[in-house]
Amino acid sequence: MNFILTWLVTAVAAAFATWMVPGMQVMGGYMGIITFALAIALVNASVRPIMHLVSLPITILTLGIFHLVVNALALNIASWLSLNLFNVGVYVVDFWAALWGSIVISIVSAIVGSIVGVDEN
Repeated sequence: MNFILTWLVTAVAAAFATWMVPGMQVMGGYMGIITFALAIALVNASVRPIMHLVSLPITILTLGIFHLVVNALALNIASWLSLNLFNVGVYVVDFWAALWGSIVISIVSAIVGSIVGVDEN
């Protein structure tokens, strides 16, 4: 149940990000948003921890700012996965759109998750 609730919170945050960030475009309507949220969950569970571990020295040197770059790369990977595996998703135009999109998704999912009561691990 917690996974489904987290998935829905991520879908709401991704929909808000595609509305706010000009460089993010939805391909496939609501199914694209839902598929993109699933791809974000898959990337966050598998690839993102490895990216954080590898980039730990750079993150420490930049006092945590490089963490935003890792989140933007994870968002680009999720976009690529959703579009190439499922043929629907969110197209991220460039790195800056991914950076702003990851910031918006993080903030909105934290706010909506706290309202709904989703525990972030």
